[in-house]
Amino acid sequence: MKNKKTRQSVIKAFNVAIEGILYTFKSERNMKIHYFVAVVVFIASLFFDLSRIEMMMLVFSISLVVISEMFNTAIEKTIDMVTDEYNVLAKIAKDVAAGGVLIASLNSVVIGYLLFYDKLTNLSNSLLYTIRQSQIHVTLICIVLVLIAVVVVKTLTATGTPLQGGMPSGHTALAFAMATAITFMMEKVVTSTLAYLMAVLVAQSRIEGKIHTFWETVAGGLLGTLICILVFQISRFYI
Repeated sequence: MKNKKTRQSVIKAFNVAIEGILYTFKSERNMKIHYFVAVVVFIASLFFDLSRIEMMMLVFSISLVVISEMFNTAIEKTIDMVTDEYNVLAKIAKDVAAGGVLIASLNSVVIGYLLFYDKLTNLSNSLLYTIRQSQIHVTLICIVLVLIAVVVVKTLTATGTPLQGGMPSGHTALAFAMATAITFMMEKVVTSTLAYLMAVLVAQSRIEGKIHTFWETVAGGLLGTLICILVFQISRFYI
């Protein structure tokens, strides 16, 4: 009983956290811009031979901007809850929070410049290095894009909770995206079959647990598969 309550509390904690992410995406125009830029940058990174350290810097800088925007939103809502009248201290608090977002954004621009400038000046050579030389990189991009797509679709459909129900099934989307990535990397029928079988079992478990409907898992599977295929095909096109 105790383990069950602990498991439920952990799931609830994740739900609350993801609901906060979804709220900022729905209510904050700047957050939509941040997500859009993140998607564009991640897709652009497919065409360059980024090292692991460079990829870490890219992910960290983007995450820092998103986190700063979330803290800015939290501060603004807290101040609005306390007072609806003009107050110099409230203005200072909001300005400082907004300044933090600005610094994080400028930091990401500088990091992006340092990472991509030399590569962009020699674009013809950089395109000779295929993303298939770094299959871990392309898989990471697939996972990130699938997660962002799930967040966006869940926000638009406004059904269920982030980890329990809703259109589409995020677990199923990730499972099928990974199965598709394995298929592209291994290029073996047996391996591909086993990968997709595991993805189907993930979808089946979501239905059995009454967390998602059949069509929600189908939508998740299609979303994950199509995004992964798109990423790999783009990378192969520019070999």
